[in-house]
Amino acid sequence: MAVEVASAKQASDIVMLDVGGVCSFADYFVICSGDTKRHIEAIWQSVIDEMKKNGVISHHNEGTSDSGWMLVDIGSVVIHIFAETERDYYQLDSLWNKAIPV
Repeated sequence: MAVEVASAKQASDIVMLDVGGVCSFADYFVICSGDTKRHIEAIWQSVIDEMKKNGVISHHNEGTSDSGWMLVDIGSVVIHIFAETERDYYQLDSLWNKAIPV
């Protein structure tokens, strides 16, 4: 569902990783990018709203658009929404390279 919401908000470079075998706190990561602070916030808010609409409440939300990295933690899935510069800097896609792309 998070992938579809991010896609509907025109997030770029959307990746879903099965991190269950290499991560103790989540089964999946969804990683995507937004073009501007406002775009990052819109993706983040849409993910939260759509989850709530479907009875899924986030455990933890973190970050600000000013930091270039916002996330929504719904337990088994963590959604990371980056500005391109922060995504390039942190390289989560590479950091979790033993995860299986979905």
